[in-house]
Amino acid sequence: MYLRHLQVTDFRSWEHVDLPLEPGPTVLVGPNGRGKTNLLEAVGYVATLSSHRVATDAPLIRQGCERALVRLAVVNEGRELTVELEIAPGRANRARVNRGAVGRPRDVLGILRTVLFAPEDLALVRGDPGERRRFLDDLLVQRAPRYAGVRSDYEKVLRQRNALLKTAGKRRGDDPYAASTLEVWDNHLATSGAQLLAARLNLVADLGPHTSAAYAGVAPDSRPATIGYRSSLGAALPEGYGVPGGERAEPEKLAEILLDALGESRAAELERGVSLVGPHRDELELTLGETPAKGYASHGESWSFALALRLGSYELLRAESGGEPVLLLDDVFAELDRRRRARLAEVAASAEQVLVTAAVDEDVPAELEGVRFAVTHGEVRRA
Repeated sequence: MYLRHLQVTDFRSWEHVDLPLEPGPTVLVGPNGRGKTNLLEAVGYVATLSSHRVATDAPLIRQGCERALVRLAVVNEGRELTVELEIAPGRANRARVNRGAVGRPRDVLGILRTVLFAPEDLALVRGDPGERRRFLDDLLVQRAPRYAGVRSDYEKVLRQRNALLKTAGKRRGDDPYAASTLEVWDNHLATSGAQLLAARLNLVADLGPHTSAAYAGVAPDSRPATIGYRSSLGAALPEGYGVPGGERAEPEKLAEILLDALGESRAAELERGVSLVGPHRDELELTLGETPAKGYASHGESWSFALALRLGSYELLRAESGGEPVLLLDDVFAELDRRRRARLAEVAASAEQVLVTAAVDEDVPAELEGVRFAVTHGEVRRA
């Protein structure tokens, strides 16, 4: 899989860019603040329908404009598709494939798969659990686009149930209507939550060996790195779920367990006005030896773990059907020491396509000598 062409209009700082691309390494070189990252962000947005830098779409629109356009030509196993996204905050985004409108923007998911490694990834190790849950869910969508709908359904149900818990918790005495309504939302939460939870558990089981191997490659003298999944279900989670080589998680079984756990936590939830059980309360655990990475890993170890998570994701997607993902490396080589740079360059050089940004030529390893573009104020030109 590779990009043959990238075009953006009124996206971030760019009024218009028309960029021909080809397989192999492509390097965008220019001083910081010239918009290199914005171009990689546009590519990643088409793959995931989200930005790795901001939570909402509004900052993606060039100042003074009403909408942004991103158009990509994607080649996968000899077949080319053109994907266009119109991003318009306050209105529904629109998508086209080969110039024909599709029903929903998320219908384009799966046409392009990417793995992006950026300085923000240090938050995967040092940030709060929400960063790691988002990492898992974004990877799920890349792996199987239908989980974008599962994730969206779960979030909608969670908002509705939390609103009802707040309302019911403020009332004194029993409220038969609130109780019966909560039972309906319990079922909805258990059904959608079980699908998301099962997918996450199976993903962690599959990603774990790739991440451990990647960490050993970038930090061979460090303690071994492992990942695990801590569920709000606690001991009720079946043994072996989420473990490499263990039992595959089944949504049907998890739905029953979630429903029981919601019933048991009902009183506490009404008192606090929030849902206390479900995937939104879970954590991706990162461990070095016997110690949690968060709070105990050194700066170098944290960078190595973040890199291992991305390299592990890349190898996982690469091994599965759907086309080899495009690798996006956003100004990361300047942050890495010699050994980590060499390992990342080795993997990147073997990719079908890798897009790299750097402030200066010296930051780019020799293995990634390829097509170079100079990025200046409002212009991208082939060097």
